[in-house]
Order: sequence, then structure tokens, then C-alpha cells
Amino acid sequence: MSGVVGSPGALIEVRGLCVDYGLGDDAVHAVVDADLELRPGEVLGLAGESGSGKSTLAYAITRLLRPPGVIVAGSARFAPSDHTASVNTASVNLLTAGQRELRGLRWNEIAVVLQSSMNALNPVLSISTQFSDVLRAHRPDMSRADRRARSGELLEMVGIPADRLSSYPHELSGGMRQRVMIATALALDPSVVIMDEPTTALDVVTQREILEELMALRDRLGFAVLFISHDLSLLAEIADSIAVMYAGRLVERAGAHAIFRAPRHPYSLGLLSSFPALHGPRQAMEGIPGSPPDLRNMPPGCPFHPRCGYAFDRCRTDPPPLLDLDAGTRAAACWLQDGRVDVPAELARPAPAPTAPAPTAPAPTAPAPAPTAPAAAPAPAPTAPTAPTAPTGGRS
Repeated sequence: MSGVVGSPGALIEVRGLCVDYGLGDDAVHAVVDADLELRPGEVLGLAGESGSGKSTLAYAITRLLRPPGVIVAGSARFAPSDHTASVNTASVNLLTAGQRELRGLRWNEIAVVLQSSMNALNPVLSISTQFSDVLRAHRPDMSRADRRARSGELLEMVGIPADRLSSYPHELSGGMRQRVMIATALALDPSVVIMDEPTTALDVVTQREILEELMALRDRLGFAVLFISHDLSLLAEIADSIAVMYAGRLVERAGAHAIFRAPRHPYSLGLLSSFPALHGPRQAMEGIPGSPPDLRNMPPGCPFHPRCGYAFDRCRTDPPPLLDLDAGTRAAACWLQDGRVDVPAELARPAPAPTAPAPTAPAPTAPAPAPTAPAAAPAPAPTAPTAPTAPTGGRS
């Protein structure tokens, strides 16, 4: 799926981000030297098992990390969009910004749908009141009638009738509460929406409906999404690019279609091999043996080598850097990809050709005046053959 790409610059640019839990020698390194870029209109998937550091990275970027979490190094620069009048700087380092500046950015420019967000609604306040609280805090010039009208628009935008504004959270289904939280995040037209496993607690049918609505809203409103999930097959369907995390480290970054069809890191391959294909011959599911490492006692060398079937001596002693691959279009932290050893066939598949973005529809023109007399219908022009459609990167 191609994104709605705006300016070539990144909305959020993370460089060398390191996050610890605790201080001193006993600190746990939860995120280590992370680099990310989120561009306008892009859906960036952040994948990995539970405990890999995905949520910690996202909450550190937005300065929502609670003690004992400590940001110890790095930067996270945000380039505000033009439509936010409350922000008058060209670029903001979110990790050093003051509380007043952060308050101006949160919800106006960067919104978050938290993990288990269905439980984030206040059970004793109606949906209307909770929408109104957001609008009153960040849009103090809005009248009560305008807030009510905007609240109704937000509900209808996510497929819920406006007459449910008077409902309380317990009167809504799980899927409806999830939609309310997404609508709340979009209340102030942010440039970036961070979604931390927003559909994990929902059944697959409701999950599909919400994701389709979310992608339609992204295409219409043009916001960028950082989508956190442990389900790599799901991200392959909805994301433009994917970053894979393991033990607090980014181990692969690439386009979603490239990772799905031709992974370069054994961990990415293991995640993909853990999901059954919907078509084709039956295959035994392999999964990934073992468990993620204890961050308090990390193994030497590559953190994934105790679970990797391709590990060799160097993997057990030297931690691999994030290597640029495929002419700089992706990166992977694996010694198999440094050009000194033979790469297994399953980690050396040809990278798929990038899909071209959909052409922009021309602006509508004024209708031509009706003819004064009926004219003979011209012969239909021959239609051009339809080009074959590239795979979408979904489950195969």
C-alpha cells in the first residue's frame, strides 16, 4: 500500500535514541541506539515480540515515559506541519522541549492511541463529555455548540452515529470503544498518530473493519501513522515501511513489501514463518525457538544468536551494526549480510521491485455546455490494456 506522501522531509526523525530503566550499573537498556524516520502520510510499522522495546521507543519519543524509564542519549526531531498555528518553530527536539512546548504539540500535532486503549475511557463520563474535554483544553475559543458539532463529526468519521454521543463507555461494544479512542486521537487533525497495538484485544472481523476505516481516514486526512504491533503479517498489509525490533535494538528496516517477500535478518524471517499462509501447499510452522533474552543479562555478540539457526562464531562474540543493504534501500543488523560469508537462500531472495505510487486524479473541470441538437454518438475509443497489479504485501 503506497502512502500519501507530502514533502520529502521527515515529520519525525529519531537518531541514536537510548532508553534505560533504572540508573547506574543496574540499569536495563530497553532501547539501544535507535534510528527511525516517519514521513508525511506514511504508515511505519514497528514490529517485534513482547518486551522488544516497541512501546518504550514510542513513549520516549512523545515524552510519555514514566519512571524508572530514563532517556539517556539521542534526539527525536519533529518538523511541525504548516496548519498548526500554535507551533512557530521549524523543528523541535522532542527530548529537550519544555512542557509548554510539548503541550502545544501533543494532540495538536502528535496524538497517541495507547495500548489497551479501550480501557482508557472514563467510565463515569459520557462520550460527548470526553470529546468536549479535549476540545475545551486545546481549542478554548470553540463554543459549546461547536464542540458538540465537532464531537458528532468525529463519531461519524469512525462509523458511529452521532446520536451515541450521550452513551457511556459501558454501553458501547469493544470495537466501538476502540473507534472512539481513534476519533479522540484525530480530534485536532494531528500530523502524526502513534498507535500502540490498537486492535490486539478485538476479534479479527472487528480488527479488519477498524483497520480499513483507519487507512481510509489516513488517505483522506493525510496524517502519518507509527503503528506498533507484534503481528508482522498484519503490518505487511497496512504499512508502507517496517522496522523490526529485538531486545531493544532495531535489527531490520525496509519497505513492507520487501520485508514480507525478501527478509534479510533471521529474526524477521522467523516472525514471518510463524504465520500460516492462506494459499498454497501446507507447510509445517517453524516459529522461533527459545525466548527473548533477559535484558539484565544480555548474551555476548548478536543478541539473537542463541535462537538463530544460522549463527556462526562471529555472531557469538561481535554485536553486528545496522548494515546498509540493497543500494541503501534497507538495513539489517546481521553478519550474514556483510559480504564475507555465503548467505542462505531464504535470506538472499531478490528484493521485489518497488510499486509505483497511484497517479493523482485530475482536478474536476467545469461541465461542457449541453449541445443544442443531439449528435451521433462517437465510436468508443479502444481501451488500453490494464497493467498487471503488483502484490500488495498481504498474506500469501
